[in-house]
Amino acid sequence: MKTAADIRAILDTLETQHPDADTALHYTSPFELLVATILSAQSTDAGVNAVTPALFKRYPDARALAKAARTDVEPMIHATGFFRTKARSIIGMAQALVERHGGEVPAVRESLVELPGVGRKTANVVLGHALGVPGLPVDRHVLRVANRIGIAEGDDPILVEAQLTSALPPERWTRTSDTLILHGRRICRPKPLCDQCAVQGDCDYFRLVVSRARGGTPAKAGKKKKAAKKKAPQKAAAPRGSKGIRAARR
Repeated sequence: MKTAADIRAILDTLETQHPDADTALHYTSPFELLVATILSAQSTDAGVNAVTPALFKRYPDARALAKAARTDVEPMIHATGFFRTKARSIIGMAQALVERHGGEVPAVRESLVELPGVGRKTANVVLGHALGVPGLPVDRHVLRVANRIGIAEGDDPILVEAQLTSALPPERWTRTSDTLILHGRRICRPKPLCDQCAVQGDCDYFRLVVSRARGGTPAKAGKKKKAAKKKAPQKAAAPRGSKGIRAARR
């Protein structure tokens, strides 16, 4: 894994490539972002944004949603998938907010993850974007991009979160997550667009996988050069120092 200084430098470059990095979920309060983030599981942000305006108009806060009937909520969020489970989660979450926190979203991770439907990633999203508390959400994009580049190692989101946060000041945590997520969606996809990547030269995946697939390993490239040098003198038609010799040696 790269050093903390290297990690910060790489993220500086990625932030320049994605200056608009931010959560794509629409919200006007911590409660709305909490609901939207729960609904975003196995769904697109655009899909969530399409259903939340009507949902929030009918249930604008935790107290209103806590009294909702699941059969009323399910049709409103049907398009996000897993609507029965999600309806149960957001209603249960709202009820817990009313019972334990007076209807307000707590600015403490430990309290958030105790709510129905709220995991560490969701808690970090709400903390960092709506409550001003440093948090670094790790989703599949962050895992893929961080491991490929070499700024983190492992498939455990908590471990990767710890590795990244230890290399960065808290004020950069949320921005880092947003940047890595956007880079994963735009550039470092499952089938990556490496030639569009601003940190290609620092990426372990590009060096160890992509570049080898394109032209062989550095060792193989060296053998090719030696072979070219051995064959070059046999070309009598090319005078010493000519373009033909130089091209063969390259």
